[in-house]
Amino acid sequence: MADPVERLASANREYGEYGGVNPSIEISTTFTVLDAKTLPDIFAGKRGPEKKEGACYLYGRSWSPTVHTLGRQLAALEDTEAAYAVASGMAAISSAIMALCNSGDHIVCSNCVYGGTFAFMKSYVPLKAGISVSFVDITDLDAVAAAFTERTKVLYTEVLSNPTLVVSDLPALARIAHAAGAQLVVDNTFTPLAVTPARWGADVVVHSMTKFISGASDIIAGAVCGSNQFLQQLMDLHTGPIMLQGPTMDPRIASELLLRLPHLPLRVQEHSRRAQAMAEMMEGVGAKVVYPGLPSHKHHAILKRMLNPGYGFGGLIGLDMQTPAKAEALMERLQNKHGFGLMAVSLGYADTLMSLSAASTSSELSESDKAKADISDGYVRMSVGITGSLEQRLQQLREAYTFVVACDGRPPFRATKVQRQPNGRMTELLSWPSGGPSEDHVAGSALEAAPAALAAHGPQAAVVLAAAAIADAGSRMVVGGEGWHGPHLHGQGLVAPATVALGVTASSAMGSDTCGNTYSDNDCTSDGEEAPRVEGGSVSPLTLTGVGKSRLGPSSSHNVQAVKIRKLDDDTHIVYTPLL
Repeated sequence: MADPVERLASANREYGEYGGVNPSIEISTTFTVLDAKTLPDIFAGKRGPEKKEGACYLYGRSWSPTVHTLGRQLAALEDTEAAYAVASGMAAISSAIMALCNSGDHIVCSNCVYGGTFAFMKSYVPLKAGISVSFVDITDLDAVAAAFTERTKVLYTEVLSNPTLVVSDLPALARIAHAAGAQLVVDNTFTPLAVTPARWGADVVVHSMTKFISGASDIIAGAVCGSNQFLQQLMDLHTGPIMLQGPTMDPRIASELLLRLPHLPLRVQEHSRRAQAMAEMMEGVGAKVVYPGLPSHKHHAILKRMLNPGYGFGGLIGLDMQTPAKAEALMERLQNKHGFGLMAVSLGYADTLMSLSAASTSSELSESDKAKADISDGYVRMSVGITGSLEQRLQQLREAYTFVVACDGRPPFRATKVQRQPNGRMTELLSWPSGGPSEDHVAGSALEAAPAALAAHGPQAAVVLAAAAIADAGSRMVVGGEGWHGPHLHGQGLVAPATVALGVTASSAMGSDTCGNTYSDNDCTSDGEEAPRVEGGSVSPLTLTGVGKSRLGPSSSHNVQAVKIRKLDDDTHIVYTPLL
């Protein structure tokens, strides 16, 4: 069979009304006829846009010329007889299901699908339509077959499960479905071009074109692809779900998508190339990475057999960080420190999109359903983008992952050694974003500690002395000696002070933090060592050269801002400041 790109190029091309290289946008909602007898024929199903003789349009909710043109391109893409575009991916899924099932029928569905699909199958379909649904491990073919009943009409799955990237064995699933007289419906949103489900036995293919096909996260759209007969069933004036439920696509949106289809192959190839490289690198550093392009993926061989050559294994990878704290720290560092990507749902965008699946797109699943689908609380779904150089992105991802793992998900700090000069100014000697197995090790070996991330004490160990200058960089933050400084600020960004004072008096330090803990200068040390004091009951600020906004900026998701000073001798200190 022809490559999908060749099929797209060979599809009937539509030119603009005046010879334009792009199809015209037909925005009309209603269409005229030349013969009064034509209208009754259209309503009787004798005439319409898909009829060989007397092709004509009636009303925009049923057929629209521009949307129809897009449908022909999508059919070429998926190697089906026909296709039609609708207002969203969920509109495509719901329209297909409602066309294939009636009240009392039964569906067998993968237990790991997009959260919206799961909610539709779990709650909406049984309650609103009287259709029962059984969820199964789609990789357990015996369990899939055992779930069928005499009323089963649909077997529903995704080529790659959202978000865990489990691979569906489409030929095997098609055999099971067809042997029972059911239809195989496949969501191919994750793998356009890479996989052609119809070639492997899928009867209906659905897409959320919001994702890779759009590519810009600016359009909500969906598509249903299948046989001519099925498309007529969807569009029937009396019983068709698309006609009667009205998930109509605006012709302007259809025109936008028509312009994006020609460069879809280039985008898919680059998304896949980068995802493969990132997955290989992350596996190399010991990360628990999920990507079907890795030979270590348990379904690698199955997907490889179904792939169209040249488009890779898809643009999504999963990173299981084990805990939400580590997952959130990774995403925040990648976004806020490196500009690697964006914390956002969806996929297929030019920039990398990262989300914590259990708390976002899979939040519709109960805890037990998440467990069955193997969706952990620390699982990060990453839609790999195509901006920046690959080398740059690999370096950023490696650094962020290594950093967060070393910090064990706790707030990371930078250690800066400063020394008092004869003129009274404090000069930075050396900084390192890390520190060895313990603070004592850092202090004892001064600057000899190997770079890594210094694991901060939790809030329960904090000794809060004083915090000021939450607003502007010209203010002053007063800190004491030993101990962590900085209450929970509930999301307030801490702007770096221009000066830091190494010492406080009781009168200037008394107060309480937002957790209700009281503090004073008597808490300045945790090991009996007295902090530097200022005579006369006033603070004499000492400028810390090089400790600026970037090092005293907003901290990690733990929402703790802190500064710690460790005294090495009368003139030398180590200052710890938040890195995130």
